[in-house]
Amino acid sequence: MSQKVTSVFAVLLLLFAGVAPVGAVSGASAADASGATQASCSFPVDSTDATGTEITVEQKPERVVTLAPSAAQTMWEIGGQSQVVGVSQYASYLEGTDSLTNVSAGGQQFVNVEKVVSTEADLVLAPNVIPNETVQKLRDAGLTVYKFGYATSVEDIYAKTELTGELTGNCEGATETVSWMQDRIGTVSEAVENSERPVVFISQGAGWTAGEGTFISNMVEVAGGSNVATEANISGYGKISEEVIVKQNPEWIVQLGAFGAYPKTEAYNGTDAVKQGNVITVSNENVSQPGPRVVYAITKMAEAFHPEAYAEANATTTEANATTTEAAEMTTQVETTTEAPETTTEGAMQDESETTTGSESSGGTPGFGVPAALTALAGAALLARRD
Repeated sequence: MSQKVTSVFAVLLLLFAGVAPVGAVSGASAADASGATQASCSFPVDSTDATGTEITVEQKPERVVTLAPSAAQTMWEIGGQSQVVGVSQYASYLEGTDSLTNVSAGGQQFVNVEKVVSTEADLVLAPNVIPNETVQKLRDAGLTVYKFGYATSVEDIYAKTELTGELTGNCEGATETVSWMQDRIGTVSEAVENSERPVVFISQGAGWTAGEGTFISNMVEVAGGSNVATEANISGYGKISEEVIVKQNPEWIVQLGAFGAYPKTEAYNGTDAVKQGNVITVSNENVSQPGPRVVYAITKMAEAFHPEAYAEANATTTEANATTTEAAEMTTQVETTTEAPETTTEGAMQDESETTTGSESSGGTPGFGVPAALTALAGAALLARRD
């Protein structure tokens, strides 16, 4: 029996040695580009912001103000919620914001400078919608303000998330968040890779749409759709003519939030999208704010555009996760039964099991990967049954 268990242990040790930590393979390029993949932060942090100003954060900020909801959402997702002392009114959907200072003054782009100053913030995070004049007023009042650039893609959101982690001392949380985003979007990419792309109209309401150069358009492309507005050479955000709608005849309409309903005109009602009932609504905070939660909107769109392919890709991911978890559980059993020295089994296997469970992964792994992992498990089972 001792020899049999030792053989099983050897196979499992080989298995875990060949499987990379989940989230470490798929979509790593964006995080690498941001240069912020380290798990721990170091201060001071120097970075040039969108105003061309070099900003220095001397130490981890204890008091942070976010001037728009995308910055607040990012702080919540990377684990920096407890540092935030002020938010804009449109961040009220985030848990706990009702007890924080509302620094808005009549709209998302308008900030009450006096309220921001009253928070005695160590760092103010200003997304691109905040005017440079407001940023300068806050700086003149003695505050450290970092203004983010314009996001045009999901890759930009990865980089912004990592940068926010660096500036606020939440590098580990930012890296984990980006890894999760890349993992889920990796599943989407696998699903839509060989699928025909339906023509999609992005409805912001009253005929407004998102065109070329917007991160919302990029989200549709990532989800496996083809944006009507980009096909019609529309850049940025603007109105689209009904003639273009008739000509392009979208197969899907994606409404952005409660106010994103498409116009109920003859032109729109005559599209394949409306005739076939292919109209979906995505939550505004998951699609209109360049933050980590765009993943939810992307997966919802992908599942709608490519239901069978997405279900198959998601099932493959789930199966891979289950295989990894089962292997980790078998490792734990081996630890409790093997006659090898306690320090050897716990030291060698515990770290490996911690890096291979508790997350989802859609990408392949170097060396072994899932197919080889299954083979190794089968070999372990055969060895265990041998007399």
